[in-house]
Amino acid sequence: MAEGVMKQLFGSETYVQSVGVVNDLEIDGFAIAVCSEIGVELSRHRSRSFEEMEENGEALSGFDVIVTLSPASQRRALELTRYYHLTVEYWPIMDPTGIGETREQKLNAYRQTRDQLMDKLKEKWGA
Repeated sequence: MAEGVMKQLFGSETYVQSVGVVNDLEIDGFAIAVCSEIGVELSRHRSRSFEEMEENGEALSGFDVIVTLSPASQRRALELTRYYHLTVEYWPIMDPTGIGETREQKLNAYRQTRDQLMDKLKEKWGA
């Protein structure tokens, strides 16, 4: 969600890549649905790891800022970038997975996460 929302807000002004600690998961259908509500297309997005990104030629040293959304990703990013001059920030955004019993409750949790991401991105880089 973060990559899609960032691209919607800032277009090609910045280069953004979404990377996770685990890369074997398909994008969550609830994330696709709530991002679609605001015009962000995620259906072709897939998760990739730090290692996979580097194998594809995108060196971490080429980034200025890494924003992490979980303690595990923060630890991994700090470990991988300890020799680089870049900023690693942790944003404690709510993880919506597993929240809610009904479809609507789950969607509402994902909407909250989407909106938290949007607010943090605007706060950091402007509206």
